[in-house]
Amino acid sequence: MSQQTGEGAPTGVPTDWPLSPLGELFHFANGVNADKSAYGRGVPFINVLEVITRSHLSAEDVPGRVALAESTFQSFAVRRGDVVFNRTSETLSEVGLAAVYQDDAPVVFGGFVIRGQPIGDDLDESYLGYALRAPIIRSQIISQGQGAIRANIGQSNLRRVLIPIPPKAEQQAIAEALSDTDELVAALGALLAKKQALKRATMQQLLTGQTRLPGFSDDWTTKRLADLGHFLKGSGVRRDDALSGDLACVRYGEIYTTHHDYIRRFHSWISPEVASTATPLTYGDLLFAGSGETKEEIGKCVAFVTDTEAYAGGDIVILRPRNVDSLFLGYALNIPPVAIQKASFGQGDAVVHISAGALAKIKVRLPSIAEQAAIASVLTDFDAEIGALRSRRDKVLAVKHGMMQKLLTGHVRLNQEVAT
Repeated sequence: MSQQTGEGAPTGVPTDWPLSPLGELFHFANGVNADKSAYGRGVPFINVLEVITRSHLSAEDVPGRVALAESTFQSFAVRRGDVVFNRTSETLSEVGLAAVYQDDAPVVFGGFVIRGQPIGDDLDESYLGYALRAPIIRSQIISQGQGAIRANIGQSNLRRVLIPIPPKAEQQAIAEALSDTDELVAALGALLAKKQALKRATMQQLLTGQTRLPGFSDDWTTKRLADLGHFLKGSGVRRDDALSGDLACVRYGEIYTTHHDYIRRFHSWISPEVASTATPLTYGDLLFAGSGETKEEIGKCVAFVTDTEAYAGGDIVILRPRNVDSLFLGYALNIPPVAIQKASFGQGDAVVHISAGALAKIKVRLPSIAEQAAIASVLTDFDAEIGALRSRRDKVLAVKHGMMQKLLTGHVRLNQEVAT
């Protein structure tokens, strides 16, 4: 095992961790390119997406299929402990990401993937999945990437990348610590998904009146949005203006990407000069995205339920309601029965639009204001729980990233007998 130095090589690692180029540790090969008719059946094949999204792979993580002759399969098979790298990506930051295969089920690898078969047994397979994503390795790989429109990397580039190699026992200790963190992240992710599914089911029941909260039995009424208030239009605020000052602003694209049911925080901030041409918002306003890419998503709605001074940009339709609970409507105007109505009023193909006049015709079922408020309270409690789970998961992920930075560079040693 060689000790190497050079431009871009990792520095500051322990002296008992030799540095070796990947070319001395792996035999590399490019993946299979089959005829178009061969895909969709046959053996699982690892493609770019699986490599980008996971550091450790099993057969169940590989949805793609390709039909290959037995001799071809043997040439492109991925065995337990092999590492796969993506050859191409949309950005340099994702080029050459690596995943280790930890399964015995038969799989092959696709043409946009490079396979590395380990030479010898100096590397623990679980450790490899983490080590090859460490910043000291990623910075080298990214610097080797090429291409303007798409980023690419080849076998010769990967061979030059230097990796520090701790003793095998220390590799296993590092992998175990990081794996424990991954398990906690996965458990929190599963709990988060369960809570989100429960919220969706609760919304469907409560917002349609299929399930009633205790103490409420009055009949619901059906109203057109035109009967609930009056409509306004957002105005002004170009993309270049979105960070021009310190006044809060909502842009129509953010209704799709960052706001859900009601506005929790702001992402655009405009100057007083820009605000003078935008539409000021009032507590309780309902904001609809007036443009979108599909009829299915057109007119997504969020409730403005904050006293913050804020403004609405162009392509936003605003309903300023009366005698309703706006938070309830923020939820109710996004459920499937209402979304179907909005889709039917959407106009256009490449870009879909919906007008205030069309939105005014939308019909929504409403309970009493007291029941509206009670339903909204139940749903915001769900949101608080979901937010807390998401925050906890993100904190654990941040801890994991910090652990990777310290453990994979030897700044923190787990196996003290080996370290000393």
